[in-house]
Amino acid sequence: MRRNILAFAGILGVLIGLLWVAQGLGLVHWPPQSFMLEDRQWAIRGGVVAAIGVVLLLAMRRS
Repeated sequence: MRRNILAFAGILGVLIGLLWVAQGLGLVHWPPQSFMLEDRQWAIRGGVVAAIGVVLLLAMRRS
C-alpha cells in the first residue's frame, strides 16, 4: 500500500512540476488566463516539485 501511495505521489509530482516548468517558461499557454504564464519563479518551483516527485519514485523502488 505504501509503495502505491509513493508511486502515485511521485508521478503526480513529476507531471505537475513539468507543467509548471512549461508554463513558467512560456512553452505551454494553458489555461490561457493562468497567472503562472511566463513567470520564471513558477519554472523554478516546478523544477523543485518535479525533483521531489523523482525522489518519491526512487524511495518507492527502494522500499
